[in-house]
Amino acid sequence: MDENIIYGRNAVIETLRSGNSVDRIYIQENLNGQSVKVILDEAKKHGVKVEFIDKKKLDIVCASSNHQGTAALAASYKYAEVEDILKIAADKNESPFIILLDGIEDPHNLGAIIRTANLAGAHGVIIPKNRAAGLTAAVAKTSAGALNYTKVARVANLSRTIDKLKERGIWFVCADMSGASMYSIDLSGAIGIVIGSEGNGVSRLVKEKCDFHAAIPVRGEIDSLNASVAAGVLAYEVVRRRIAV
Repeated sequence: MDENIIYGRNAVIETLRSGNSVDRIYIQENLNGQSVKVILDEAKKHGVKVEFIDKKKLDIVCASSNHQGTAALAASYKYAEVEDILKIAADKNESPFIILLDGIEDPHNLGAIIRTANLAGAHGVIIPKNRAAGLTAAVAKTSAGALNYTKVARVANLSRTIDKLKERGIWFVCADMSGASMYSIDLSGAIGIVIGSEGNGVSRLVKEKCDFHAAIPVRGEIDSLNASVAAGVLAYEVVRRRIAV
């Protein structure tokens, strides 16, 4: 694998305790013991997802059999804070433009969206901690360098984050094929666009928090776009509105 894999029980424990960004913990199935309990406790404390897998798969993940039944997938890039994203908008004297991703699991989709965010002038991207891809090397590669310039914040609760950003005057629109045409929605001003997961779209709780539901017009026989393409279409509609103002 091309992600940053750290393995060995003590190494995993210290990585969690250090506060470094960790996307996921892997533990061999049916593994017990005090050190495993410590890893589970630290993972819970830091909000890191734990996945139990068989030894053969863990050998492949680590490219080694000397992993002591545990491994950590560390982020390749440092995460920003939501406030960092808002500061970029303020420093540029621009209305905030943020892309929020609700459960994008494919690292190539995540990388492509970060690339689009940079080219469209979005001030940053927000992703959830759980059930979503993190900033791995694969994401960095697909972003074609955009990850060096575009801030990505990771939050524990996307719905709560939307509530807090609404208090800052930001409106939210989610991609939803059952919504109104995106051309009929005001996408100017302070805006956050929300893109859902590849299989399930925007979750119910997050969808309820959005002010608008935008359908992207389609003319073909299938009824939905790839997540990264949908993000690009909506992002550039925001760009068009901003240029027109």
